[in-house]
Amino acid sequence: MKTIARSLLVTLLALSITSSRSLAENWTAGMKQGTPSFQSMGPLAFGPDGILFVADSKNAAIMAIATADTTSAAGSKPLKVEGINQKLAGLLGTATDQILIDAMAVNPISRNVYLAVSRGRGPTATPVLVRVNPEGKLEMVSLENVKYAEARLPDAPVDGVQGEGNRKSNPRLESITDIGFLENRLLVAGLSNEEFSSTLRAIPFPFKNVANGTSVEIYHGAHGRFETRAPVRTFVPFNVGHEPQLLAAYTCTPLVQFPIKDLKPGAKLKGKTVAELGNMNRPIDMIVYNKGGKDYLLLANSSRGVMKISTDEIESVESISAPVRNGGKKGLPYETIESWKGIDHLDRLDAEQAVVLRRGQAGSIDLESRPLP
Repeated sequence: MKTIARSLLVTLLALSITSSRSLAENWTAGMKQGTPSFQSMGPLAFGPDGILFVADSKNAAIMAIATADTTSAAGSKPLKVEGINQKLAGLLGTATDQILIDAMAVNPISRNVYLAVSRGRGPTATPVLVRVNPEGKLEMVSLENVKYAEARLPDAPVDGVQGEGNRKSNPRLESITDIGFLENRLLVAGLSNEEFSSTLRAIPFPFKNVANGTSVEIYHGAHGRFETRAPVRTFVPFNVGHEPQLLAAYTCTPLVQFPIKDLKPGAKLKGKTVAELGNMNRPIDMIVYNKGGKDYLLLANSSRGVMKISTDEIESVESISAPVRNGGKKGLPYETIESWKGIDHLDRLDAEQAVVLRRGQAGSIDLESRPLP
């Protein structure tokens, strides 16, 4: 069997073991006690000892929150909450059409599912953190008088609408597009105020000083050009050979590999495009898992379903450096999981199951676990 070490899998397994008291104290070193303030919430990611990282793109900041959610889950069982958007509306005292689920993350220790929820729409929306336990019970997570630490991005885009017509956007809202924890670093994707604005960061944790990010460049086969301004939409850490890499998915849909060791402040880095997965598509969430002795990526997308991507050829695949036209595919092979329809968010629940947010009938959204395909 060909062996490829799995950074994310190893990290998740390590997180499932309760750390010693001295280690827990190290991870929370420098945290202050109080109530963190958010303008927005999402993406989410778990680190060690139940520490939840919450991105606040409007503030261009990330909060590390000591949730104290460190009791190991007993056994493994399916999870299903039908109409979770309706239940969230009831919990938050509003209408279903005033609820937006912005992000989801599973605590690998307790297997509680955390949701970043907007109560309301537009600039007046209030961000709320909600927890769903393995029995399907919902509760708001109080952020009053908690231990937390803040990392502010020093090179975030200016907060304000730019462009004209249908190209108007506020780049500050994409200052953080995805986050993930690896060993002792928080990996962050998004936009900066640099000329090459697509940016990756490896921020040491516990937070101390936050430096400028690494500007990244990719060849986008579907567009037939090099790009430096399109942000990473979702990523996973993954060892290729013996070297930790960040596998990043972009809109329209290149999959690109970056050596994590090269994520240095102020540097410029060119990625290796290992797959073109089809245009007119936006990736949402990606996980890595092992089944039958092989490693796979599972990528949820806006318009191309959930892709199961084989990593067997990841060490030998050639970098894509020529146009891939007309919605064509090239590089790492994949299959579309036809039975996984309407998936808006995706995360690993345990070694055998994923948890998804799935759009059902009549506007209903279900939270449910599914066996990894």
